Amino acid sequence: MKKAILATKVGMTQVFSEDGVLVPVTVLQAGPCVVTQVKTVENDGYSAVQVGFVDAKERIINKDASGKKEYIHRHAVNKAVSGHFKKAGVSAKKYIREFRFENAEEYTMGAEIKVDIFAEGDRIDASAISKGKGFQGAIKRLGQHRGPMKHGSKFHRHQGSNGACSSPSRVFKGKGMPGHMGCEKVTVQNLEIVRVDAEKNLLLVKGSVPGAKKALVTIKETTKVEA
Repeated sequence: MKKAILATKVGMTQVFSEDGVLVPVTVLQAGPCVVTQVKTVENDGYSAVQVGFVDAKERIINKDASGKKEYIHRHAVNKAVSGHFKKAGVSAKKYIREFRFENAEEYTMGAEIKVDIFAEGDRIDASAISKGKGFQGAIKRLGQHRGPMKHGSKFHRHQGSNGACSSPSRVFKGKGMPGHMGCEKVTVQNLEIVRVDAEKNLLLVKGSVPGAKKALVTIKETTKVEA
């Protein structure tokens, strides 16, 4: 892998290509990401670059007259993680991820990875946590068929038979059933970058990208090989 960056999802819009064709795009706020650690084969057993994204607050502890501790910014990074960022010489970050770049040894701590590493026409893979749908039935969750909708039918949107009764006399593991839907990692491959705005750190990607608005999206160069 040669190129990758972290981004947050802004939303969807549409743009016109040079041919006048309307293209639906997803707008991503990509980078800048800061290198917080460079891992080497000698020290860590593998080569990778650790990056941080989105500024975060550090946890502050105050003591009142009685000596009782009062925590401020409870959801901020803790003391150990804060020390990790100080060692790298960067401010605290909300997200930390690793990328196994082919040229990982060429990066230095504190270096920035900006959106201009990508160009218009590049193909990428986008990964994010999908929207949560809550508890859903087998039709919506798994695309199973419904029953007859005519009068007298008592089987409309229920799940059908789960298996034979006499043999094997049980339901197999992995049987598709109603349950929690969404909130899982989804990767959409081979998406096309329509535009790159280096000044505003924006990526316009053709089509939809998984995740809700403000969700963290990992952008990597695609693993698909075009024929």
